[in-house]
Amino acid sequence: MSHRGGFHSGRRNALIGLAGGAAGLTLGTFGSLARAAAQSSAVAPRHGGRLTLLVNPEPNVLINFATTAGAEQKISPKVTEGLLSYDFNVQPRAQLATAWSISADGLQYTFRLREGVRWHDGQPFTSKDVVVSIGLLKQYHSRGRSTFANVSEVRTPDTHTAVLKLSKPAPYLIYALAASESPIVPAHLYGSGDPLNNPHNIDPIGTGPYRFKSWERGSHAVFVRNPDYWDAPKPYVDELVVRFIGDAAARAVALETGELDLAGENPVPLVDIQRLQALPHLALETRGYSYDAAQTQLQFNLDNRYLSQLKVRQAIAHSIDRQAILQSVWYGYGIVAPSPISPLLTQFYDPHAPAAPFDLAQAGRLLDEAGLPRQSNGFRFPLTIDYNPYDPTFARLAEYLRQTLRRVGIESTVRSQDFGAYVKRIYTDRDFALDANFLGNTFDPTVGVQRLYWSRNFRKGVPFSNAAHYDNPEVDRLLEAAAVENDPATRVKYFRQFQQVVGRDLPIIDLVTLKQVTLYNRRVHNHTVTADGLDGNLADVFIA
Repeated sequence: MSHRGGFHSGRRNALIGLAGGAAGLTLGTFGSLARAAAQSSAVAPRHGGRLTLLVNPEPNVLINFATTAGAEQKISPKVTEGLLSYDFNVQPRAQLATAWSISADGLQYTFRLREGVRWHDGQPFTSKDVVVSIGLLKQYHSRGRSTFANVSEVRTPDTHTAVLKLSKPAPYLIYALAASESPIVPAHLYGSGDPLNNPHNIDPIGTGPYRFKSWERGSHAVFVRNPDYWDAPKPYVDELVVRFIGDAAARAVALETGELDLAGENPVPLVDIQRLQALPHLALETRGYSYDAAQTQLQFNLDNRYLSQLKVRQAIAHSIDRQAILQSVWYGYGIVAPSPISPLLTQFYDPHAPAAPFDLAQAGRLLDEAGLPRQSNGFRFPLTIDYNPYDPTFARLAEYLRQTLRRVGIESTVRSQDFGAYVKRIYTDRDFALDANFLGNTFDPTVGVQRLYWSRNFRKGVPFSNAAHYDNPEVDRLLEAAAVENDPATRVKYFRQFQQVVGRDLPIIDLVTLKQVTLYNRRVHNHTVTADGLDGNLADVFIA
């Protein structure tokens, strides 16, 4: 099998279609982006300067082998790298691996590792580092447990060759090796002891373009140029300052005043984007998000006595107008996405999957049939709505849901909390009814989607797992078959059948795939060069 085999080849068209449909992103805007890109490529890289990058919220650690949290995913790749990086169509490119091949049966992955690479403490990078890193990812990373589950052994025929032996095929694995997903950490520092309490989790040592210098809690972290970086003369920036700014309005001010150079993932209130991009020193970038399609969802707690009833879930589905959500909550920055697999994953997405149309009358009839008539106060029963506070826009989504559910007689209470309390409530305490959330489809449904629907992934205390407590043997069978299927056409068939089943069961209502943008200072060039954008290593970035 060629290492360039790509079942994501249709993504570029999907992204272009999405961008053209985003409110506020006109054809003129994209013409400006193209001109800006052309100007950036025409400017010769130069060394020097300080770059300030937004990371929100403040991370708990600075290395991401045991977490999928967004802040850690953004910071860690500046220090630690992956075997591969990926172009905008999510096709593999060399990073710590310079060549790779996959056996015809999908049971062996061979990587030739880059020679002459040293860790920041001077130790050489070798195949032993790959062995230790994959072992850690397989044990501690919430997605890595699935991604590397079939890896039975990592062999090291020499110091610069790593061979992954699999018990079953894992056709998605070749797309999971970016630093933001699967970092390579030093074996001499992580080969023994408790990795979760390793002091280098907050004082990281890597092979990447930046070396950790300091971390002032509540404010910022500082990284400096690695003068011994293997990809000389990169990096170009002398100092990378990572700022933690929790308030969205304050982030807008920081961009406006020049305190921030780079900020991604819709960093400011969406209503402010057009105003900011009109400023002469700021510009907008839409690339760098094809590695992780952000899918917004309404998750049901199926252990709730009301939501365990299919007719109640169907009624709620009929009460939701996705187009209204797209326009009123996200100002058009997205695309309607009624299936668990985002339309951006064009090869796997089933446009014919069941999706309840907006129909308040039908919603009322279903609730009556469920034996839940309106009471004298006009309401049928109460529910709570919690929302993911990572993005402040979800407070607006929760309020929309509260209002639309009132129209069919469901009295809802919106609850807000900080991110840590939210995660504990949903995934540990399971003290919720409806959860307005968003999770990345990532680069493949086995990695990004299966975790929400697979009955074996109902794990109390594990964030971003099967919060609904959904259990359907047919869905398990389809997901497990797709996870090990080597034939692309058969794999697509399994995923489309899966979408049909969960579209009828409704453990989750899928809403919108977010269209995310990056705001940046025009003096900053080459900041977005890979599929994961600002989650990449920023080795190419320079200040003109």
